[in-house]
Amino acid sequence: MWRPLLLMCLVAAVIVLSYVFGIGERLAALRDWIHSLGALGPVVFVLLYAGATVAALPGLAMTIAAGAIFGSVAGVIVVSIGSTIGASLAFLVSRYFARDATAKWLSSRETFKKLDDLTKKHGAIMVAIVRLVPLFPFNLVNYGFGLTNVRFWTYVLWSWLCMLPGTVLYVVGTDAAIQAIVDKKVPWILVGIVIGTSILLVALVRFARKRLHEEKKGETHEDAPVRVRR
Repeated sequence: MWRPLLLMCLVAAVIVLSYVFGIGERLAALRDWIHSLGALGPVVFVLLYAGATVAALPGLAMTIAAGAIFGSVAGVIVVSIGSTIGASLAFLVSRYFARDATAKWLSSRETFKKLDDLTKKHGAIMVAIVRLVPLFPFNLVNYGFGLTNVRFWTYVLWSWLCMLPGTVLYVVGTDAAIQAIVDKKVPWILVGIVIGTSILLVALVRFARKRLHEEKKGETHEDAPVRVRR
């Protein structure tokens, strides 16, 4: 699977960049600022994450930052809430407030046309698959689904559920890497969670693909012409 490999590459990149550009110091400053807000700190981070998602900015950097700032448990919670709120707002903007502009932005993209066609036929299972597997860019998906026929709450529920494994993988993986660097010992519990989540993610992807294949196969049989015996 691509996510565990990407996670290892990102952790390595963070370590290198922290020495080259002093990112570690900036991250520490951001962490101190968030913590200085007290109970409002997680709320502010959620709002920042949601705003970045609506603005179509890459959310992976903030996901990794959440693991460094809040740790595993709180980090997963704030990222899960922020990403779901942001994805939901982008959906609503696309469907009700900027439909023409969004349609014009996406109409020339072949990936959106494919997404629209698959969503019309498969609904919830398609939402699940595009959240589990990077078939389409994350920001395109958020706005693209608003132009499809999928129901809002179906989109919200399946987006939240199927983004959660990836959130756990990146946040806990970041927390594990930081603890290993700072404490100079491997946090085996967190490593076990990362491995378990990776296995779960692979299983979910295979199940979703199998389900989509079965639905497509069923449609093929239904559309096949009926032969009349003579």
